[in-house]
Order: sequence, then C-alpha cells, then structure tokens
Amino acid sequence: MNTVVQTQSPSELTPVEPLDILVVAPHPDDAELGMGGTIAKTIAEGWRVGILDLTTGEPTPHGSEKIRRQETDAASDALGVTWRGNAGLTNRELEHTLEARGLVASYFRMLRPRWIFAPYWQDAHPDHIAATELIEAARFWAKLSKTHMPGERFHPERVYYYFCVHLRLAVQPSWIVDISDHWDQKLASIKAYKSQFIEGRPTEPPTFLDRIRDDAAYWGRLIDRRYGEPFATREPLALSSLRDLF
Repeated sequence: MNTVVQTQSPSELTPVEPLDILVVAPHPDDAELGMGGTIAKTIAEGWRVGILDLTTGEPTPHGSEKIRRQETDAASDALGVTWRGNAGLTNRELEHTLEARGLVASYFRMLRPRWIFAPYWQDAHPDHIAATELIEAARFWAKLSKTHMPGERFHPERVYYYFCVHLRLAVQPSWIVDISDHWDQKLASIKAYKSQFIEGRPTEPPTFLDRIRDDAAYWGRLIDRRYGEPFATREPLALSSLRDLF
C-alpha cells in the first residue's frame, strides 16, 4: 500500500513519480462515487492514480473536518490510491478565481499526471460547476512559463469527465468502464464515509447505497457486464485498432 494523504501546498509536496491519472474532486467522496471502481481497476492494472480533493467538504449535518479526514483515509486505503491531497479551498464557496487556478495548476505541475478526470460539466451543485471550470483553466495554466508557480511547466494530455451529479440527468456517456471485479472496493470506499451516507440516512429500501448499486448495475447492463461506470469527453477519442472496442 502506497497511499499518501497530503494537505500541504504544492510547493511543499514531496516529489513523487508522475501520476498516470489524477482525479480532481470538489469534495471528499465525489471521486469514490463517480469513479471509485475505475480507480481501483486501473490501480490493479499497475497505473499510478491520485486524488486531489479541492475542499474538506465541511460543514455537513453529521460530519466534522476530523471525521472527514479519517473517512477519507479509510476510503483511500480501500481503493489503494497512490497519492491523495486536499487543496484547502472553501466548501460551499468554491469559485474559479485566478488564485485558485494558480493553486490547482501548481498541483498539476508538481504531480505531472498524464490524464485529469474532472466532474461532468452540467450539475446543480455550484461547487461542481466551479470545480470543472477551474480544472480546465488550470490545465492550460500549468504549461505556462515565466510564472511564480512551483515546478516545471506541464500540460496534461487529456481531461475526461466522471458523473457525480446532483441532477436527474438522462446522460449519454462517451464510454462505460466494466467495474464488476472492483465493485466491492468501490462500495467499501463509499461506506467509509459513514457521516455522509450511513448516519442519519433512511434505512428503508431503497437506501442510498441501494441506489448507487442500482446505478452501477444499469451502466453494467448497457455493456453486458454486471457493473459499470460512465464517462464523458469533450474531445474525440483515438483508437489504434478496432480491437480496442468490445
């Protein structure tokens, strides 16, 4: 297990081997809800995967910053993430400011991920909308020279989008990942956030966890698998062979 939970600024980061994937989440638990199975799957395949939470997610009815840190540690262990950090931006007040853009771009320069995963761009939650705008702009800024940002200039190859939305959208994903073999890890990572998804939640079925399972089963059925996770892209995907399709 190589999980590292960081809370310092980008300039204070301990150098790490470049990441293959960095999942950027508005709040702790968004990455797990949106693509926890894919995170576990790619790690099992030898990919280096990190998560950058933009805020602590607090305040909430049943949580606290201490509780959320403990829950985030447990969720990270369930997935086996390579690196995890928190940018320290303000929950409920997340904005795409120049200061925040430079901060997130600095993480990109220090962590050097090949691919970025961001929240889907259409949502009812203002934090999620702001996060996506911030991530896309920070990707561009990360490649700038003659700046005060730490690290060498760097441009992640791609930004992809996971679904963790607060709207009842009939989404049309660009692709769906088979997470059948990693469903238990995804579920364990979500259950780690007891203050958010278990305590104070209705116990009569369908529970919140039932709905998460049903959603994953729906996406799995569309690709003839047990469980799946949907993703979107604004840019075309490239295939080297039709064998990459199934």
